[in-house]
Amino acid sequence: MGLEYVTVGWNVIEGVLAVSAAAAAGSVALLGFGLDSFVESASGLILLWRLAHERQGKGMSPETIERLDRRAHRMVAGTLFLLGAYVAVDGSMALWHREQPGTSPMGLVLVSVSIAVMWWLAKAKLAVAQRLGSKALEADSFQTLACWWLSIVTLAGIGLNAALGWWWADPLAALGVAALIIREGAGAWRGDACC
Repeated sequence: MGLEYVTVGWNVIEGVLAVSAAAAAGSVALLGFGLDSFVESASGLILLWRLAHERQGKGMSPETIERLDRRAHRMVAGTLFLLGAYVAVDGSMALWHREQPGTSPMGLVLVSVSIAVMWWLAKAKLAVAQRLGSKALEADSFQTLACWWLSIVTLAGIGLNAALGWWWADPLAALGVAALIIREGAGAWRGDACC
């Protein structure tokens, strides 16, 4: 459960910093990345709740836990679908109106660190899941790997904008971020753990 606490804590910090950096630079890709971090925190809390109840066996039947878990994941999925749609529309409008975001050094550093953190967390969760035989934690490790990809796509967009002045790379990356967020939503709808 310690890895889930690290995941939730990291996502809260990541979200605050990314949204702040996005507001300062006008980056659609960073905004989607940051807002997704908050949804991922909520999903991590759901997984913590489920793991705690499974460990303690507090009067709830496994069927009740599964039913509540499924309902909670569908709420997270709905949030992810709305967020994905928002980022897709915002990214499309930024491309259409040729909105040129500024460079975000803080965003570049944050997303670079996120790539390392997500890779480490995904591997650590998979190792623990295999040792414990936990399907929930194994699914969560794959979702954390999806977050690693989300970080890479975001870094590509804001990095190309910063290094080469390709303003369109940021909103184009936002469209990639939106696609990954919607994919996470589909996983949450099915009951998979989110990153």
